[in-house]
Amino acid sequence: MTIPAPHRTADEKLVGSDRVLAVLVELAQHHEGTTLDEIAQRIAGSKPTVHRALASLCRAGLAQQDGRGHYVLGDEFLRLAFAHHEARPDHVRVQPILEALADRVGETTHYAVLDGDTIVYRAKVDPARGAMRLTSTIGGRNPAHTTAVGKLLLSYRLHTVDDVRTWIGARVLEGRTASSITSVDGLHDELEVIRSRGYSVDDQENEPGVNCIALPFFRSSSSMPDGGISISAITQRTPLQELVDDLPALRDVIGRPARTDAA
Repeated sequence: MTIPAPHRTADEKLVGSDRVLAVLVELAQHHEGTTLDEIAQRIAGSKPTVHRALASLCRAGLAQQDGRGHYVLGDEFLRLAFAHHEARPDHVRVQPILEALADRVGETTHYAVLDGDTIVYRAKVDPARGAMRLTSTIGGRNPAHTTAVGKLLLSYRLHTVDDVRTWIGARVLEGRTASSITSVDGLHDELEVIRSRGYSVDDQENEPGVNCIALPFFRSSSSMPDGGISISAITQRTPLQELVDDLPALRDVIGRPARTDAA
């Protein structure tokens, strides 16, 4: 971006693009805005190059400066992001389901997809009633192995102990709580149970005081879910067994019968 076009190489173009993207991603971490100096420090870039990246983003409407001179994500970025999110086929179909589930149970509902070793929340609906709400956000991530929706989606992909071992690789599975599953055999056994009953639970495995139940959401395939729908509940308000007992009604809302085969 800053080198005259005749003298640029393919590598230099890539570095310049990566720098702009790094600045954009960094901006997204600071809802109240951040300064040129802070961005340069965080991405280990020089102030002149970061300033040029910010200038490019501002010209495109993807970044802007607030009244204090701090940089924030631009209105055009937000318009594009929200328009894209609202128009996604899975979001259009799943949003009414999440709203109906949240209304029925009085707890937070999510739609999430698997991305490597994490799950990404694509949609979220908080209950209309109840003061305690979860801090999860659309676009936020959590480890797949500690969440009900993550384990559910893994159960469709990891069928053997070797599959689980390969998926974990050299990583050490993080134990978010004392209840988290952190071993190859433990995760394999859990995935087998999930396949046999067609749903997954998280009994305070990702966050103390929060339990969860998850069911698959099928849109483009009848055998492989596009994502998972989960209900995350405050344990003192909605015990896990209460969610399990309500499974027939939850399945009716989602609109797919229970699975009986091993995926």
